[in-house]
Amino acid sequence: MAGGTVTRFAPSPTGLLHLGHAYSALVAAEAGHMLLRIEDIDGDRCKPEFEAAIYDDLRWLGLDWPEPVMRQSDRLGIYANALDHLAGLGVTYPCSCTRGDIKAALSAPQEGAPIHGPDGLVYPGTCRGRRMASIQPGDVIRLDAERAFDLLGDNMLNFRDNGPHVLNRDAFLRGIGDVVLARKGMGTSYHLSVVVDDAAQAITLVTRGLDLFDSTWIHVLLQRLLDLQTPEYLHHRLIRDEAGKRLAKRDDARSLRELRGQGASPADIRTLVGL
Repeated sequence: MAGGTVTRFAPSPTGLLHLGHAYSALVAAEAGHMLLRIEDIDGDRCKPEFEAAIYDDLRWLGLDWPEPVMRQSDRLGIYANALDHLAGLGVTYPCSCTRGDIKAALSAPQEGAPIHGPDGLVYPGTCRGRRMASIQPGDVIRLDAERAFDLLGDNMLNFRDNGPHVLNRDAFLRGIGDVVLARKGMGTSYHLSVVVDDAAQAITLVTRGLDLFDSTWIHVLLQRLLDLQTPEYLHHRLIRDEAGKRLAKRDDARSLRELRGQGASPADIRTLVGL
């Protein structure tokens, strides 16, 4: 990567870091100048002790980063402004549907099976057409993807990840749809906040797991709507257990804290993740 490349590692303090996090952080650090961001918008699940453990584990790995660290919980007003901007463009609407409502609507007799997108079942559009003025407590805010493409006047999205990737409007509407931009009790979502934060930190290369590849189309669309630069992307391989299952924070036996307690060194961690 070019010497001016700016990357980021952006964990959520909802559990201890595991080997997959270590690999992602090391990839970011080796690809460019790594910034650290704490994605703590989920106030119910994020804990101070897990945030402290993130700093401790990363320093043990030999990584460093500029201070102060960006924390999403400090930026809720900025996300609200971005959401207001999208509402002003006419590409958002409130939605009161629960997961059960969505599943029931998609199980009704129709052509084809329900499609799973980056956020689960692709929303069937039950609340589409509601005006923002009708928002009620407990509603989420969704992106009206069809209106968004109409506004852009462009039926194609693209980004670079070791070469060009292109997705057309129909594929987005069918396979991704009207994603949530602001969740209950948060005032934002992963998709909205990560786009705003990557721009604020002037990230030029987003390094993250291959499981987030499809989410990148959402981020590119939001970048276009918010008039933000689209960075390059590097979606790296995932670290899996012996059964081939992707590691999760509940896999305590693979946490860096546990491995450290068993006597593992930073060099051992690099070996375990194939670096």
